[in-house]
Amino acid sequence: MPYQKAGPDHLKDTSAMKTLATLGVMTLAALSLTACADDAASSDGGLTVNASDSSCKVSATKLKAGPSTFKVTNTGSKVTEFYVYAEGDRIMGEVENVGPGLSRNLVVDLPKGTYEGACKPGMVGDGIRQKLTVTGEAAKKLSDSEELKAAATSYERYVNSQTVALIAKTEEFVAAVKDGDVEEAKRLFPIARTYWERIEPVAEKFGDLDPLTDGREPDAKAEGRDFTGWHRIEKQLWVEGDTKGMNPYADDLLANVKKIVALGKDAPLTALELAQGSKALLDEVATGKITGEEDIFSHTDLWDFKANIQGSEAAIASLRPVLEKQDPALVKELDTKFDALNTELDQYQDENGDWTFYDKLTRDQVKRLSDLVASVSEPISRVAAVVAKSA
Repeated sequence: MPYQKAGPDHLKDTSAMKTLATLGVMTLAALSLTACADDAASSDGGLTVNASDSSCKVSATKLKAGPSTFKVTNTGSKVTEFYVYAEGDRIMGEVENVGPGLSRNLVVDLPKGTYEGACKPGMVGDGIRQKLTVTGEAAKKLSDSEELKAAATSYERYVNSQTVALIAKTEEFVAAVKDGDVEEAKRLFPIARTYWERIEPVAEKFGDLDPLTDGREPDAKAEGRDFTGWHRIEKQLWVEGDTKGMNPYADDLLANVKKIVALGKDAPLTALELAQGSKALLDEVATGKITGEEDIFSHTDLWDFKANIQGSEAAIASLRPVLEKQDPALVKELDTKFDALNTELDQYQDENGDWTFYDKLTRDQVKRLSDLVASVSEPISRVAAVVAKSA
């Protein structure tokens, strides 16, 4: 099918911001999660998570209120991830795409309450869960820092600007689908998703809403649910070349987008979540989009690439005063590596603001992008620790 080019609307916000890169489609059996120790862990770190294909061992399940660092080590053969959930599966923190033999740190600021830690071998299903109890009061909450409050407020303004455009463009996209206007729906698909991709760390806080809205077909099948959201409609547009049967999916997409926006306003990201989100956006590019699996039917992946990078840059921009005070060398390194990544990526955008279809890139071009994303991911992984120390 011919593809009508997207206009320049998606480029209006140049300040810049998905994080769910799913590499496995294996289902999880119900497995037990055991804790190595129940002594209350200090809030300044020192927690370990040993994640295998069949178990997940947290070094303590009784924690003190305040920032805690979980060092997640994958001793299994499947890519895994670790989440800390509050009531209703609201995500307090997550670390994804932990490959076999690798370790990743997750810093989470937890107030007094009851939570669940969850490992997800294969990155599917509800995970292997363990109750975590947080007691006491933090000596000083991260959110009490005026600098971190300012960072969170700055980012909240950015999110608000993006959500206004997200709802408007999603409404246009849904209208085109319901009108049966295939070419207009194709044109709007990557534009509307740009705003979504910039701010998806907001969506990922709210349990199933993100996969229902932006999940991929193999993941839906592995989890035994209907294939819905952006990519269900994408498949119909590019594979079938029509919009037959898409009205309910289009209505659900718009309803879920509006629900996520409303929930995000009620529970904006903290500065620490912002730091984690900036890393997650780059991980999404490095481990998911780089394979071409995100927009597998339309090949509009580079629209998403740029949006993820913009979103990550927006998060870092909000945190910049804190980072410059605590670690100016890190800021300089991030600036240099973001510049190199953007220079490489922007050569695939034409004068009208349209991007090269991803299936047109050569293997060497993809590798170059992958290497540059990985280059930025390393220093950005240090941001959360800097934020945690700045209270």
